[in-house]
Amino acid sequence: MSANRAGGARVVHAVHGRQERPADPAYQAGLVEELRQAYGRAGLIELYGRFATGDGVVDTMMRKAIWQAITRSCGTGLQVAGGAGFKHPETFEIGNGVFIGAQAYIQGRFDGRCAIGDNVWIGPMAYFDARDLVIEDSVGWGPGAKVLGSTHTALPVDVPIIRTDLEIRPVRIGAEADIGTNATILPGVTIGKGAIVGAGAVVVSDVEPFSVVAGVPAKFIRWRSENDPMTNMSREERS
Repeated sequence: MSANRAGGARVVHAVHGRQERPADPAYQAGLVEELRQAYGRAGLIELYGRFATGDGVVDTMMRKAIWQAITRSCGTGLQVAGGAGFKHPETFEIGNGVFIGAQAYIQGRFDGRCAIGDNVWIGPMAYFDARDLVIEDSVGWGPGAKVLGSTHTALPVDVPIIRTDLEIRPVRIGAEADIGTNATILPGVTIGKGAIVGAGAVVVSDVEPFSVVAGVPAKFIRWRSENDPMTNMSREERS
């Protein structure tokens, strides 16, 4: 079902956000535990390379099983597209019904935490500096969008910047927020519940719940309302 709007726009039902999450097949839990026991973390990382990029049924199944086996915790209904990668997945906490797009990359830290809530949709080629990152439920993350969770102190000035200490700052993405294509979220930023970040925006400060921001640097544009066409468009259309 679709509806036409002024200017030729067409509104259709969302896919990821509306579909019911089927339970994992009965063998899934056993496969995950067998992989965990047989390979260990280092072995699972090596094994993942064999299935990381294929689009076949076995590749898709094994990517999912390896993510479930190697993360700190992972719910059911996970989908991992080809080329998706990770670093320090043992620090990841992934909810139910999460979709991770093709060539997305989540970079954790050995002593960090990355929490991704239920029903989160992560677009292709997204990048997460996930050393202290929380993404709450039902967030849409556009293709190529990035979150940066750390920066070099650049001090002292007589030392190359890449050799100076890292300052890690928490990033929080509130439930039901939508991050546009190629947007960048900088360290220490909190995106409020239900907020919309425009495509290509560079977010340097906190974003109020249910607001719309855009630009470089991102600035407040308006509050969301029932009459705002962007509010009722699907995740796929906004990205």
